[in-house]
Amino acid sequence: MKMKYPSVIISPEGEKWLDNGQMWMYKNNVLELDDTIPNGSVVEILTTTGRYLGTGFLSKESHITVRILSKERNDVFDRDFFKRRIQFAYDFRKTLERHNLTNCRLVFGEADALPGLVVDRYNEILVTQISSYGLEQIKDMLYDVLLEVLHNDNQDVKGIYERNDINVRSKEGLASEKGYWKNSDLPTKTIINENGILLHVDVENGQKTGYFLDQKDNRVLLRNMSYGKTVLDCFSHTGGFALNAAYGEASAVTAVDVSQTALDQGYNNAKLNHLEKKIKFVKDDVFDYLDKCTVGQYDIIVLDPPAFTKSRRTINQAYNGYKRINMQAMKLLQKGGYLITCSCSRFMETDNFEKMLREAASETGVTLKQVSVTQQSHDHPILWTMEETSYLKFYIFQIV
Repeated sequence: MKMKYPSVIISPEGEKWLDNGQMWMYKNNVLELDDTIPNGSVVEILTTTGRYLGTGFLSKESHITVRILSKERNDVFDRDFFKRRIQFAYDFRKTLERHNLTNCRLVFGEADALPGLVVDRYNEILVTQISSYGLEQIKDMLYDVLLEVLHNDNQDVKGIYERNDINVRSKEGLASEKGYWKNSDLPTKTIINENGILLHVDVENGQKTGYFLDQKDNRVLLRNMSYGKTVLDCFSHTGGFALNAAYGEASAVTAVDVSQTALDQGYNNAKLNHLEKKIKFVKDDVFDYLDKCTVGQYDIIVLDPPAFTKSRRTINQAYNGYKRINMQAMKLLQKGGYLITCSCSRFMETDNFEKMLREAASETGVTLKQVSVTQQSHDHPILWTMEETSYLKFYIFQIV
């Protein structure tokens, strides 16, 4: 028999959001919530008229009061429920990421109906991030299910490394921490194969969960157009785009980043692939470096900056930063050159980013011919009912 869960009463405004497919219920939409309900409990969301809207984990400290797990009232949130969800997410990756199954995102939170859970795979290591108080309470069961699903498919996974050192955990009342779950004697470094290129991954100290998996399809787009071209990879980090350009037989590749540590890692990746003689690594501020370049020096310029904004409050500042750097690149590319430009901030929405690009082109006096527009790789799926799952915008233009 299904147990009865305590309820939260939501405002008419919040009701509209959830009816449109949103999977988060915000604190400012709560009308009634019993203070005695324990934090992390499973709760039902009801309207003022008693209409059922969804069930999820309660988070008393977060602005996201409930992360909805299901809008089916008869669901029971036991081990079998989570196994079905994880299996469904894994089958999706087996279909779309078959050739990158040992280095991909296996679970992408809300997009996989597992809100607050991210799981990335790097060979035999799973790296997890939990940003939900409720999920934290059942993580041992979740991890057991993850391993069971993969082992049932004969996948060689040996352990789970937790990268719970993300800022959002403090908003949930959770501690920041990282380390292996249970088997602490496993290594924290590995070498993945991304579309034929070998890459060092440090799951303990690398960005995000160890590497930027969301650009792997886009990096191949650059590879396929780099033959015989001079390529500049701005904000190169550990060299993902630069390596693909060199692998694609570019005539010359320059990778620029302000971090010497990132450049050293990029060089080590290049050496691993016998490409170190084809890539020049330069330590500099990208804005300053572009000011020192000459027109026509590069055939292709890649702009892959870190998120210029992580909130709506600083969107104007970010807009100006994106515009400045895109104008710099447009001025340097001669007619026939190619601009690859992107934003990884979900707060820099597509319409606003495209508005910025149109302004930059107009003020620079160039015309942009669109080559392709893509987003994050397939293992980071997008729910059209939750714009928060769509964050990466990736454009290739020819200057004409």
